[in-house]
Amino acid sequence: MMNYNERYIELNNQFKQGVDSHLEKTGIDIRFFRFHSNSSDERVATLQRSDKNIIENFTFEYPIFTPSGKYKQEDAILMLHGLNERNWSKYLTWAEFLCHNTGKPVILFPIAFHINRAPVTWSNPRKLINLLNFRKEKYSGDHSISYANVALSARISQCPERFYLSGRQTWADLTVLFEDIKTGLHPLFKEGTQIDIFAYSIGAFLSQVALMANQKGLFSDSRLFMFCGGSIFRSMFGISRSILDKPAFEKLQQYYIHFFGNESTPVWNRDNAFNAFIQMITPERYRSEREKFFTCFKERIRGIALSNDLVIPYHGILEALGKNNAESAIQLLYFPFSYTHENPFPYNSKDTTAVNNAFTNVFSQAAEFLV
Repeated sequence: MMNYNERYIELNNQFKQGVDSHLEKTGIDIRFFRFHSNSSDERVATLQRSDKNIIENFTFEYPIFTPSGKYKQEDAILMLHGLNERNWSKYLTWAEFLCHNTGKPVILFPIAFHINRAPVTWSNPRKLINLLNFRKEKYSGDHSISYANVALSARISQCPERFYLSGRQTWADLTVLFEDIKTGLHPLFKEGTQIDIFAYSIGAFLSQVALMANQKGLFSDSRLFMFCGGSIFRSMFGISRSILDKPAFEKLQQYYIHFFGNESTPVWNRDNAFNAFIQMITPERYRSEREKFFTCFKERIRGIALSNDLVIPYHGILEALGKNNAESAIQLLYFPFSYTHENPFPYNSKDTTAVNNAFTNVFSQAAEFLV
């Protein structure tokens, strides 16, 4: 069995953003590919004039873990990450395991304004000190405010629409990526490649919306494995020193639950993506449409939720999928060691055997479903 602690450190020592490399232990190549995002949403131009100048968000490189020596693949797994991630660190072992155990390339694609699609200043404590102090003074005594979450929290507080718009930009990017892969334009894949999805946390929410919207029919045959994800929006609890501070999260929830889509004058383009997104906000609204979709889709969806997950609670997944669909597709697991949603497999845990077993259990199930 792989030693998770050791492999986590080894991969993080070897992985360099933008630099192709080879993993001797598993015979996997890490290759980087360039992507140009052409978000033309008028609402982006109106609400995020400053965001249009963040060049990292529009031109970037994403890594693919792929079996060495095979140049044109006919299967792929897209891996989507969680909210407020600044690097690929915890996902490297995940991608290697899935690639090694399915024989399929794993695409690590960054959500808009995350990972390397964000300015490095957003994760530099020296650059954030003034913003952190301002926020601590404004919300005195709030211990949820931290260096790790202050950049995203300030952006969401200023403009909660950014949550939808960054998701929408990512959805548009994935549509382009899927089309390039399926038509044979991507250098690594054959025409007609099957693309499945492994999604964690907010990445699962994005996947659910993408599958429901099914732009150009590109997601019609995709399977989805969700880990610590799948909840209805209202039941997510994003207050965390590594995700969002309390004021930002409360503004986000208030805006989407009470205002989004209820504007007195039309604001949003009410296309398939908008309709799919709004079905995932609260359990009561559009319940029959949402559950009908997941009933039709339930053979192509599997997942694992964690009993002590405070950010994406199991009851939120029941609300999103419907009780029968969730109970048949999603397994609820208990880990016998200290963990959090943000760090489900703590690499520095003293209980290495339990962490190894938990990691292997989760990703063996994912690989078996996605193989």
